[in-house]
Amino acid sequence: MKPTDVAGTTIGQSVRIRGEVTGSENLYMDGCVEGAVSLAGSRLTVGPNARMIGNVTAEDVIVEGMVQGDIRATGKVELRPTARVLGDIFTARLSMEDLAAMTGKIEILRTSSPLGEIAQSRGAAVEAAEATSLFNSPVAQ
Repeated sequence: MKPTDVAGTTIGQSVRIRGEVTGSENLYMDGCVEGAVSLAGSRLTVGPNARMIGNVTAEDVIVEGMVQGDIRATGKVELRPTARVLGDIFTARLSMEDLAAMTGKIEILRTSSPLGEIAQSRGAAVEAAEATSLFNSPVAQ
């Protein structure tokens, strides 16, 4: 994907940003960002030359470069062949192409569940699983 394929803002390969980046339009990033990126209702594309250190929150996230931090998307996360992710992914949909690398956990969310309710629903699911576990029931002799 090239910057011209994305309407919105472009952070070029020679640009380095330290600090939080927020907005409500699509962002193509091919430079270096150290800090959180939050794009309400928008798409973040991490280009093949990009190096991102910090958490990401957006509607859709496309990764072609390196992200070190958690990715939270209400829509879809796409990991392209050159993607390198070190962190957890929380999303409604995930696409991971061959050769993409990811270290962390993946949690697929219901599309109607807000990201802020992740911990609460996860705790309830663990309790329900423990309550119905075969390991907790007495063995008939």
